[in-house]
Amino acid sequence: MCVNYIFKKILNEHMKLFTIDKIGKLTPYTEQVFKNSNQETDLEILLEKNPEYFFERSNVLIIGRQVTTNLNTFIDLLGIDNSGNTVIIELKRAKTPRETIAQLLEYASFIEKLDYSQLNTIFQDYSGEENNLDEYHQQFFKNQSDEKVSFNKSTRLIIVAQEISREIQQTAQYLQNKGFDIYCIEFKYFKTPAGEKIITSDLTVGDENFIQRRVQSASLPKVDQQQFLSLLDENGLHVFHPIFEFAAKKGLIFRWGSKGFSLNLKLNTGFVGLFFGYPPGSVFKQSIYTGFEEITKKVYNPENIIKFYREEIMKLGFFGNAKSNLKWVIDKSYTKEEIKGFLDIVDKLVVKIEENGLK
Repeated sequence: MCVNYIFKKILNEHMKLFTIDKIGKLTPYTEQVFKNSNQETDLEILLEKNPEYFFERSNVLIIGRQVTTNLNTFIDLLGIDNSGNTVIIELKRAKTPRETIAQLLEYASFIEKLDYSQLNTIFQDYSGEENNLDEYHQQFFKNQSDEKVSFNKSTRLIIVAQEISREIQQTAQYLQNKGFDIYCIEFKYFKTPAGEKIITSDLTVGDENFIQRRVQSASLPKVDQQQFLSLLDENGLHVFHPIFEFAAKKGLIFRWGSKGFSLNLKLNTGFVGLFFGYPPGSVFKQSIYTGFEEITKKVYNPENIIKFYREEIMKLGFFGNAKSNLKWVIDKSYTKEEIKGFLDIVDKLVVKIEENGLK
């Protein structure tokens, strides 16, 4: 499309949107009823993949989709903000019905009782990652502090709909005045004659600074080895190809998530993760992370094993600290000898775990 600008005009509370081509001609976008050509799951996926554009000033890490409550109802999207507070997002592809806020309050009564362990379970089930929520949260928000985040101190409620009714806006504003952290975001959906699509979003209720039961969540699709390799750059391919060959030779097991993998040793009593691998598009960047927590939880005599693992890894010279773990960010070329040095340590780690056994 040959477009220099997008021009927006608001007239009588109806938004008009145009593109301006090189000769100054306006081409209108026609506002569409989102539900006529989209399901509610389409809206879920759109917001799930692009939360930074809906919550530009306060990004949200999505940790669950269609999360089942204790009343067998379903939360559209569950997120965590930078401070560790939970964010409940209710999506409506058309106009908000009167019961929307009642739904949100019901969900909040369930979410406020969840502890970190339960939130971590939701996150791991949804993302397919075996890394803990606190580590992923730190990387997602690029938090350089080692200070622990206190999760779920409070809950934010958000309604996203194509049309926020006056009744919902008035009730949400009342609740906000009474101290509830509640917001309403209205979106508009447009198409050009050529079929191009655009979505706008406006905060209609909010402030200017914010434009014991096992719970279940729908899962993101998992990658496999071929997809993972296709995401790597040249430096990553040079490192991960020998890892896959090493794993096949040693009979180690890959467990795949939505972005990366954990490499696991399988014993009669279960699995233990040795390290995690991620591609460039992950919040962890193209990297390898140690799995000290896995060893601590699952292996006998974990202190001595982790001490050996940590000391040997640090001798390599290219691992750095990552809270309680160590990380290798693969952003340059490494020699065959350096890669072999890492795999030799993993080989010795496997022997030590086999000697001690799983709990």
